[in-house]
Amino acid sequence: MSTDQSESAETPRLSGDDGEYLRALGEHIRDLRVRRGMTRAILARDSGVSLRYLAQLESGKGNISILRLRQVAQAMAMPLEEIVRVGPEQAAELTLLAQFLARLSPAQLAQAGNLLRGTFEKSGRRQRIALVGLRGAGKTSLGRLLAEQLKLPFIELDKVVEQTAGMPLSEVFALYGQAAYRRYERRALEALLETQDRFVLSTGGSISTEPATFDELLTACFTVWIKASPAEHMARVVAQGDRRPMGDNREAMQDLERILVGREPMYRKADVTLNTSGLDLAQSLDELLKQIAL
Repeated sequence: MSTDQSESAETPRLSGDDGEYLRALGEHIRDLRVRRGMTRAILARDSGVSLRYLAQLESGKGNISILRLRQVAQAMAMPLEEIVRVGPEQAAELTLLAQFLARLSPAQLAQAGNLLRGTFEKSGRRQRIALVGLRGAGKTSLGRLLAEQLKLPFIELDKVVEQTAGMPLSEVFALYGQAAYRRYERRALEALLETQDRFVLSTGGSISTEPATFDELLTACFTVWIKASPAEHMARVVAQGDRRPMGDNREAMQDLERILVGREPMYRKADVTLNTSGLDLAQSLDELLKQIAL
């Protein structure tokens, strides 16, 4: 039998969005429970969350902790991320496909991804070249030279983000935060793909951290990962006159290495990789031209 929780189940004073989310979360959990043929009493017994608390949660009046929510998810044999996802119902085909893909090995997943992109990639993809990688890799410098060589427009995605937002990036982050920047970035990329058939695009280093945007980039553009060692990334940023990475953080190099390790699996999804370590700009351009000609 479940026990009452030490934390209060009553919802504190919340903003409209927060209150609406709790109401939607409660309805979502109730629907999932009913689909599984579980009464509220059974869920309370199996999860260890009190019946009173579950009633408040499902009515949208309980602000449950993440640990309690994990207990509820485990009792219903569901991933926690599925429990907290509220909104339009996911298509059955997508649910089944996700389950199928989850059983594949990493190598099989890569093969499946390549097959899907090859089948559904947008036309003219080779005429849209996108450079990805961390700051300091040389995306902007190489992109300009490549665009001149191929007689294509050169575009910096962050500049398009600023035009879309109507303000500098610094103000976007200061006023609205990273979530707003991600929305503007996605909107800017979609606008480019709708209006431009040919270009060389330099993307922000963190675009790989937003899977939906990065997948759109991979599907619509021929992507090149401009890679360098962490030491060269740092040296190039400092050479550009920005000493903040070193001045404000004694562990800057370790942080940079962690970022690179974290983003590398996504960067590796690019069509080709160019390692610019030890190369000057002219040599890097020669190697890049060889890569995109493959």
